[in-house]
Amino acid sequence: MTDQATPSSPTPEDQTEAAASAWSRRTTLVAGLGVAAAAGLLGWGARAWLQRGGWWGAAGLSDEANLALWSASFEQPDGQTLAMSSLKGRPLVLNFWATWCQPCIAEMPLLDAYFKQNAAKGVQVLGLAIDQPSAVRHFLTLRPVSYPIGLAGLLGPQLSKDLGDEQGGLPFTLVLGANGGLLHRHLGRLHEADVAAWQLT
Repeated sequence: MTDQATPSSPTPEDQTEAAASAWSRRTTLVAGLGVAAAAGLLGWGARAWLQRGGWWGAAGLSDEANLALWSASFEQPDGQTLAMSSLKGRPLVLNFWATWCQPCIAEMPLLDAYFKQNAAKGVQVLGLAIDQPSAVRHFLTLRPVSYPIGLAGLLGPQLSKDLGDEQGGLPFTLVLGANGGLLHRHLGRLHEADVAAWQLT
């Protein structure tokens, strides 16, 4: 078993279901990208203003990537919506995964244990599934986790790439500090030594 997997081309059925599920999130993401484009046209002063207003930049991530991330919203398996902006101000482990990715599945118990041990200290873990919603819902009935899951669908690969996953491999994990700064970026399966290096509390 390798430590990472590369997404295969989705079938037409996958695309239809994922696109339908992602429709409610698309407007928010497009709006965020529109803000990023506007900031680019207005220059650095506008981007600095956005950061002072709360859209602070994570060191190591572009202004556009930060805007795309923090302005995004994702449907959750239970139908509720999770706004990334609601996660600001506390450390965040952001994990991109899929049900067909064996390294992703192998590391989920480790992430779940980490979340359970550190949630009371304010540490957050969010899994963003790059998969069709029905597959994610079914998977979680068999292998539930304690941390929240967002249905990133077809929008997930682009967001992952914007955040530094140039190879498009999974799993892909970012660790952000309470101030939004990028602390760790990891492509491939996480191991205990990787997680132990996270100094978030």
